[in-house]
Amino acid sequence: MALKILRLIGVLDCVGVKKTTLYRWIREGKFPAPVQLGTRSVGWRAQDVQNWVESRQSTREQA
Repeated sequence: MALKILRLIGVLDCVGVKKTTLYRWIREGKFPAPVQLGTRSVGWRAQDVQNWVESRQSTREQA
């Protein structure tokens, strides 16, 4: 299976927040950190983002 990488715009679309909120969550350890793709580019593993979204959904269902 190929590793799929999401860039910032794709992550923001999936999660539905602004860039500042996303980076705050990363600093606070509430969201997966990006992986370095090059000297000036980062991305997120699509599976990590999907797992995060699913964990948030299961948390909401339990409440």
